[in-house]
Amino acid sequence: MTEPLKEIRDQIDALDERLVALLNERARLAQRIGHLKDGPVYRPEREAQVLRRVRELNPGPLPAEVLTRLYTEIMSACRALEAPMAVAYLGPPGTFSEEAVVKHFGAAVNGMPCGSIDETFHSVESGAAAYGVVPVENSSEGAVGRTNDLLFLKPVAICGEVMLPVHQCLLNVSGRAEGFSKIYSHSQSLAQCRGWLNAHHQRAERVAVVSNAEAARLASLDENAAAVAGRLAAQRYGLRIVAANIEDEQRNITRFLVIGAKGAGRSGRDRTSLVMTTRNRPGAIHELLMPLAKYQVSMSRLESRPARSGLWEYLFFVDVEGHEQDENVAQALAEVRERATFVKVLGSYPIAPDS
Repeated sequence: MTEPLKEIRDQIDALDERLVALLNERARLAQRIGHLKDGPVYRPEREAQVLRRVRELNPGPLPAEVLTRLYTEIMSACRALEAPMAVAYLGPPGTFSEEAVVKHFGAAVNGMPCGSIDETFHSVESGAAAYGVVPVENSSEGAVGRTNDLLFLKPVAICGEVMLPVHQCLLNVSGRAEGFSKIYSHSQSLAQCRGWLNAHHQRAERVAVVSNAEAARLASLDENAAAVAGRLAAQRYGLRIVAANIEDEQRNITRFLVIGAKGAGRSGRDRTSLVMTTRNRPGAIHELLMPLAKYQVSMSRLESRPARSGLWEYLFFVDVEGHEQDENVAQALAEVRERATFVKVLGSYPIAPDS
């Protein structure tokens, strides 16, 4: 071994020694906070501030997203020193929803796979889970209507968001691109990969199932079948990847919401979601949104859903930039309430670091 190489390795060893000591000192401080707060504490605004500061301090060569993942896991491990949090998600294990849980909370949580979005909401509402992660929209397939309906109906609050790049893979037992006549997947994933499947496996029967993880499970039991799902599902169910990144839209992103008993405090870079209704008359929605322009509140999303209260009545789901406690947002919301027939703030929460 050359002397310069040994010197560099000795420096790495010394840095590792310091890193271990510093990480444990950080963990002890986190424990002190947990004792003061009477248990493990997840503060979405504080964790968002930590991740944002780490990215701002980063001079490289490590990419910002790598440091974000590292610090997410550090904070997750520190939280778990007291007791792991229960986080509900749309199961079974191996879904993109589980990936979103790990991306946002880190691996040191107790994931609770649920059979439906309704069950995920109920787990949070009943206290069986501290938080839940639910899909709300996909960049190519649009809004998830059931999530919006339950946000309107249930007494939960949005306290975070996760932007997850969705990379679909074709999976089967053999790893070969032939020998199967059936492809399982969720209907939305089949739609996201329609062009690729038409070009490469047009004759294979496409069977829609409740989730990509269920598709992978079924494919693991049948050598004549394949599944469209993510890499995590391949790992969970012992499948091999036939082809990766087969989605037609390469910037295919699903946005997930984190729901809990209450929203988050101000982090400095926040989003507020609300749902509202107005009278069914010409110009009503324009009039309803005028206060946002008046107080320079930027709107990033507007979705409409049929209301259950009557024919041709709609709920409007709106995302705006800023926290509901910010002065301009508070002023705008006050005037929106004067004009709307109904307003519910669904939550204010930190904007995802990679959005």
